[in-house]
Amino acid sequence: MRIGPVGLILTCALAGVLIGCREDAKASALKAADQAAWAEKQNEDDVAKVSTGLAAGAKEFLPLYANGGDPHADPQEARATLFRARHDVPELNAAKTTFSVLVDTQGIGIRNDLEQDSMAGANLFAIFPSLKTPKDGFTSATGAFKPESSPAQNDRAQNDRTWVGVMPVKKSDGTAGGYYLTGYTFRQYAFQLQDALKQKMSDDMAKRHDNAKFPVFYLMLFDATGAYGPPMTPDVNESQVKDLDLVSKTASAPAQGVVNISDRDFGYAATRLPSFGPDVGVVVLRSEI
Repeated sequence: MRIGPVGLILTCALAGVLIGCREDAKASALKAADQAAWAEKQNEDDVAKVSTGLAAGAKEFLPLYANGGDPHADPQEARATLFRARHDVPELNAAKTTFSVLVDTQGIGIRNDLEQDSMAGANLFAIFPSLKTPKDGFTSATGAFKPESSPAQNDRAQNDRTWVGVMPVKKSDGTAGGYYLTGYTFRQYAFQLQDALKQKMSDDMAKRHDNAKFPVFYLMLFDATGAYGPPMTPDVNESQVKDLDLVSKTASAPAQGVVNISDRDFGYAATRLPSFGPDVGVVVLRSEI
């Protein structure tokens, strides 16, 4: 079918718009790369806070083991100690982890600090297999809670991952009486990073007296199992990001590119989060308005 002059003009104009959008998305990817790098540094700082905070907080549990004491006998006191450690240790307060829990030497949950404790009696070492032989000092792991023992309080609890930092609780004789765990669900941590990034972007624009419209952007964590955004992230975004296979793309270096989601071109940038684990990363999607 022959295209008339008007159709040709419209076709060329449409092609120009598509090319322009694609170029805008590439520019967005460059900006997203800086933001992904910022998120990696923020994650490094957060994990450092957790490591330092757990070392200080673990000392709070010593009275629970004094004179042969067993925290299993008084889980409410264990919860009170978890609260005290979280609020009194500056690094733990600043880290804003999703939950904290005390487990025994076999990894069985004694009590967490949430109102409804679905971790009590659960084998957390089975959820985080690498913790079955915990180190003497700080260690960390990622895993997936079953829905009934998930610390997440939303409808997407069945589709989430969790990172935990762990520190042994030493008794007076120097042996481990149990382990103090605190951590983030991926979705909750993505929400914290996204919220902090949004504030940083707003502050940077204000400093530059930039009156440009705020971009559409999303931040997600990813690993080999999928992509995990804050609770209100559209499912299609996570699905599209999962299909990008970012674990492979970031194997040797950060990655960036363009992806179309729901007829909008986004620039994306992804990088690994070594502090969270070898195959965990963060991705920022950005589209200028």
